[in-house]
Amino acid sequence: MKKYILITLLLGSLTSLLAQQDEQYTQFMFNKLRYNAAYAGSNGMPCLTAIHRSQWIGLEGAPTSQVASFDMPFLNSRVGIGGNIVRQSIAVTENITMDGSYAYRIPLGPGVMSLGLQASLRYFRTDFSELTATQGIATDGAIPMGVQSKFVPNFGLGFYYHTDDFYLGFSAPRLLRNNIDLADDDGIISREIQHYYLMGGVIIGEGDVKFLPQALLKYNPSVPFDADINLSLILLDRITVGGTYRLGGSKQEGFGESIGALFSAQVSDEFTVGVSYDFTLSGLRDQQDGSIELALRVCFGNREDAPDKEYVNPRHF
Repeated sequence: MKKYILITLLLGSLTSLLAQQDEQYTQFMFNKLRYNAAYAGSNGMPCLTAIHRSQWIGLEGAPTSQVASFDMPFLNSRVGIGGNIVRQSIAVTENITMDGSYAYRIPLGPGVMSLGLQASLRYFRTDFSELTATQGIATDGAIPMGVQSKFVPNFGLGFYYHTDDFYLGFSAPRLLRNNIDLADDDGIISREIQHYYLMGGVIIGEGDVKFLPQALLKYNPSVPFDADINLSLILLDRITVGGTYRLGGSKQEGFGESIGALFSAQVSDEFTVGVSYDFTLSGLRDQQDGSIELALRVCFGNREDAPDKEYVNPRHF
């Protein structure tokens, strides 16, 4: 029954699905390089981050996504490089994105301003043989048979400024409106749409307990404005506990898409782990069991701005 509910919802919202093409992460604060190429090298040391998200648990064919990111500074932190490998699947569709980022970092006032450039290659794949139908799929000539796929290149730009207590970034990861239609004819049904991201956060307070409000604002010309708004507590500079509210969801109900709880801990000088759980507020709330994310970050060595210290308080930005 849940499969047919999902298919009905997907078909009923086909236009918005084609427009809102990027996956979402509640733990976006661990995942800035995915959104903004200018973030590369900002942590001051080589870091590897991995996140898995299962959305709408219990709903067959529901979205899942994984991202693995690596970035590091070099040339005395004046340059940052990095890259992402992202996989997203929804029902019988799968998208894989590989991108590389270059950031030039300029000291400015109490912080650093970065300008970033990103090049990406996306792989789109749909396996129509996995569809379930009430009658033979082969009888409907409008449904392709087997697997259809294509590769699409793109590029994007980003700006990122941060101090030890504040960050602000703006980015457009993909600027080209590529044809992503998998049909064999010459018509264009769907294109890549530009997504614009504005992110920011500030640490309030000192000592063992600090407040960290932050937000990720998401704009797409083809869909309503969206945002993730997070408020967290930082304890002892190693533990973060917080909650996130995500806009969106049903226009009729108006409660938003979800509310989420997150927890992360720096378990050693190198390792940070995080977990989040989203409670769905939209019309799907009775058909599934929420969404969960798991995150792991590993950083190597000391920060370039403190090479002689065995342990440096983590740079949250």
